[in-house]
Amino acid sequence: MAKRSLILAGVLGVWIVAIIFRLYDLQVIQYVQLLARADRQQQRTVEIAPKRGTIYDRHMHPLAMSLAVNSVYAVPSEITDPGMVAGLLAPILNLDAKDLEGRFKTYRSFCWVKRKITSQQSARVRALNLKGIYFQKETKRFYPDGELAAQVLGFVGMDDNGLGGVEYELNKQIKGRPGKILLTTDARRHSFRSTEWRGEPGENVELTLDEDIQYIAEKALAKTVTKFHAAGGTIIVQDPHTGEILAMANQPTFDPNHYEKYPAVNRMNRAISWNYEPGSTFKLVTVSAALNEHLAQPNDVINCQEGQIVLAGHVIHDHERFGDLTVAQILAHSSDVGAIKLGLRLGEDRFYRYIRRFGFGSRLNLDLPGEEVGLVRPPDRWSGIAIGEISMGQGIGVTPLQMVSAYSAIANGGVVLQPRIVREVFRGHDDDIIPPSVGRRVVSRETAALMRQMLAGVVLDGTGRSAQLNGYSAAGKTGTAQKIDAAGRYSHRQYVASFIGFAPVENPAITVLVVIDTPVGEIYGAEVAGPAFKSIAEQTLRYLNVPQDNPSRSPQVISRSLAKSSQKERDKGESLPVDSELTGPSTRPIEPVSFSGWANAASKGTVLLDDGPMVTVPDFTGLSARRVSEQCQSLGLEMDMSGSGLAVEQDPSSGTRVRAGSSVRVRFAR
Repeated sequence: MAKRSLILAGVLGVWIVAIIFRLYDLQVIQYVQLLARADRQQQRTVEIAPKRGTIYDRHMHPLAMSLAVNSVYAVPSEITDPGMVAGLLAPILNLDAKDLEGRFKTYRSFCWVKRKITSQQSARVRALNLKGIYFQKETKRFYPDGELAAQVLGFVGMDDNGLGGVEYELNKQIKGRPGKILLTTDARRHSFRSTEWRGEPGENVELTLDEDIQYIAEKALAKTVTKFHAAGGTIIVQDPHTGEILAMANQPTFDPNHYEKYPAVNRMNRAISWNYEPGSTFKLVTVSAALNEHLAQPNDVINCQEGQIVLAGHVIHDHERFGDLTVAQILAHSSDVGAIKLGLRLGEDRFYRYIRRFGFGSRLNLDLPGEEVGLVRPPDRWSGIAIGEISMGQGIGVTPLQMVSAYSAIANGGVVLQPRIVREVFRGHDDDIIPPSVGRRVVSRETAALMRQMLAGVVLDGTGRSAQLNGYSAAGKTGTAQKIDAAGRYSHRQYVASFIGFAPVENPAITVLVVIDTPVGEIYGAEVAGPAFKSIAEQTLRYLNVPQDNPSRSPQVISRSLAKSSQKERDKGESLPVDSELTGPSTRPIEPVSFSGWANAASKGTVLLDDGPMVTVPDFTGLSARRVSEQCQSLGLEMDMSGSGLAVEQDPSSGTRVRAGSSVRVRFAR
């Protein structure tokens, strides 16, 4: 018995030691690995995409927003007949049945069937009531205006990451931080516990774009490209005093709601990514540099040698045989020989310094991806003919953004401002206001004033007569540049036609650039781009309620509500001439008035006879800026706004009786 007891005790002791060792091995040595395996088998983490921030225009109209949609996923281990389920789902979701069945057999715990489906598809899948098929709420990016400002806004991929435009450049701020749901399941894959970590929604972005001005620009560009069968083009409208971009249009374009259906060229933002030779529009740099260095005056006479000049053995011809021209006439008639002679006065080094000071050869750091620097070689790499070519706008590569910034510098008094397209980034009350544009002076105020008058002469008596505006003075320059063909030579068939200008001349409210790539039929900037400038400038100035400074005919009374109504609803966006024959109780002709009296009346939006009717000021509290503006327009009131968001204060208060044309101050806040 003693031996048996000892043997039994020994066996039990060894068994206990083995159990202890095994428990130690499982609970201590392999604990981390086994816990990880258990978690993989029992737990599943589902990432909840955060809601991307909304992108607004300058009046808080949404241009890009996120909507909640359903995504379909599967737990393949719960699907008893993968082939049958795949066959039912594939035609509804436009998928390949064999590919879907393969995914069901490859994965066990989770696989996406299709993400971000339509409401109709969601209803049809739900009606099938298939085991192992589930729905997950996600957000889908939606662009309510379709193609409007598509290249500026960009687009978003399936994983809610920005892939172009502002969506890409500010993706980190707009996207937010994703949330997570941890699901714990039993052996039968039934969930019995879930833990949720809330994500953080993305920040909102307010752009400097104006939705209505953007529409005006896009319509004019599309009309011009179609008319001249051009390869493409771009238009930029800028506030010359702040650097803010009011519109940036491109052709060809695309719909960011269905970006995958368009070729890559349609998604290119030509306004910042297109390097082109500017032609005669670049003479602004040549002439302003010569004036600023006191090497010439507007009335100085220069012999243009009957339209030809020889540089480094090369003969350069003018488009006309010009003799003696003043500097102002050289700009007005776009004489290449005259511009070359001014460039020679400057010399290579001094000319190059002005080119760089105007911003050419550098990125202007607009908050958009893909901005090019242009092509500006230093003087030690210039050929003998280079100074002549660059003086007339050939042999140098620029971007449309650089050109519009240079003309805005002349418009605002000689300061190049950093262009802006993002006005504010905000989440709730935590605003991240973008600081005002920083500028650098490139020419003196006196030089800028002389250039404005000379550019006005281009429109009045020179090559830019097609850009003359009804009711407003304008200044600008035409450009026609030969493109480089496949052989590396200047083509005699392919051209870039452009017009860049600003209005009104003495106190410019807008700078407008129009560049058309490879027009067919007409090739000159005056015929191709000038009329587009005219259409855009007239509509935009009226929309902004800029007082007329050059009424060319007896003005007609135009109600402000008509002049500033939504461009999408006005006669398909066509320009309304200032002297249109309008009929109706609110509009009738008046006698000619002095400019000062007309400008004062035009600033109120409606020319009033006698003292005008009395109107009641409505309650604007809680309304958006657009709604307030529409109500003011309908009543003939002048809105003086400050801030952004919704109306919180107004003066006069609601119910007050005032005369039509009176000013109402409204403060907006979020």
